[in-house]
Amino acid sequence: MTNAQHFEFESPSLSYKNAKVTVDVLERDPTHKPRVVWSVDGREVYRTDLCKIFSDLKFGAARTAIYSYEDEGRAHAVGLNAGAIAGPEHLAPVFLMWPGRRFNVNLVRGTAADASGDVAVQNVAEVPLMDGSAAPFFYGLRRAAGEPEALVFYDAPVKAEWDLTAKASDGSERTFGHVRICPAETFEVEYVLDRSKSRGDACDLQSAAAVSIYSPENLFQIFMARTFISAEEFELAKANGLLGGVDESCGMLLNRCDGAKCSKDFRVANEPAMHKILDLIGDITFICPALPRVRIEITNGGHVSHRQIMERLIPYVSAGLFEKI
Repeated sequence: MTNAQHFEFESPSLSYKNAKVTVDVLERDPTHKPRVVWSVDGREVYRTDLCKIFSDLKFGAARTAIYSYEDEGRAHAVGLNAGAIAGPEHLAPVFLMWPGRRFNVNLVRGTAADASGDVAVQNVAEVPLMDGSAAPFFYGLRRAAGEPEALVFYDAPVKAEWDLTAKASDGSERTFGHVRICPAETFEVEYVLDRSKSRGDACDLQSAAAVSIYSPENLFQIFMARTFISAEEFELAKANGLLGGVDESCGMLLNRCDGAKCSKDFRVANEPAMHKILDLIGDITFICPALPRVRIEITNGGHVSHRQIMERLIPYVSAGLFEKI
C-alpha cells in the first residue's frame, strides 16, 4: 500500500495456534478524517468514522469480546461487509495514542484443526494475544506513528449503578459484582477483583487498582498489564476444549492468588486488576479512539459488564467527534 507503513503481529490467540493481524499506519492527510478501519481478510467490517453504526454490530463474549456484522444487506448499505472479529480489546486502546491518525487493521483468517484433526478455515478472526498485553502493539506502531498525541475526550453525563448477577447451580440468582458510573473531569476507573471459591468462584483472587487518565503517559503502565488465568481455570478450560491456542507466552498463569499487590511475577502493581482496566478501555474504545469523562467503579466485571457500560455511553459518541481535529 502506498503512503503507509505496514506492520504484522503474529502469535497464538485464544483459540488458534497461529493468528495474525496487520496494521497499516497511513500518512497524514488533512483531506481525510482520522479513523481506524477494522477488516477481516481485507473486507471492511467496521470503521470508527462510522461509529454511529456501532449499535448495529452484534456483540458476544466468552473470554474475549466478539463483534460481528451479520446482516449482509445492512452492512453493504453503509459500505461494510459481514464478518466477525474477536479479541480487539488489547489492540483498540493503542489507537487512543494517535487520535488524529488513520490506521487500517486487517485480521487474517487462517486454518485450525478441530478435535478430529480436520482442517477448516477459522469462522471468527481473532487478534493475536502477543504477550497478553497491549505493549507489543504500542511499541510496534510507535515507530511509524511517532510521539503520542493529546488524548481525545467526550462528555458523557451518565449516572447509573447496577448489580452484576448470575444463576447459581441451584437455580437461584447470585450477585457477584457491582457497577457505578458518574460524570467526572476525566476518565477514571476503580476496578476491584474479589473472587472466592467459598462464594462459588473458580479461584480465590483479590486485586484492586485505580487510574485517572489525563494524558498518554497515564496509559503506559496499563498497556503493560498482561491477561491472566488461574491454574485451576486453565486446566478446566483445556479439559473442555477451550483456549486451544494459549501457551505460556500469551499471558500470566496465576498459581497462587493471595491478593498480593506486588509479586515478583508482576510487571506492574496489581497487574490482574490493571489488566481488567485495559480490557475495559479496549471494550469502550473499540467504538472510536476517545475516552468518556466519567468515573467507573466496577467489582468483578468482564466483557459483558463492559458492554453494559458502553451501551450507556453510546448516545454521547458521535460520528462527528473528530471533525475538529
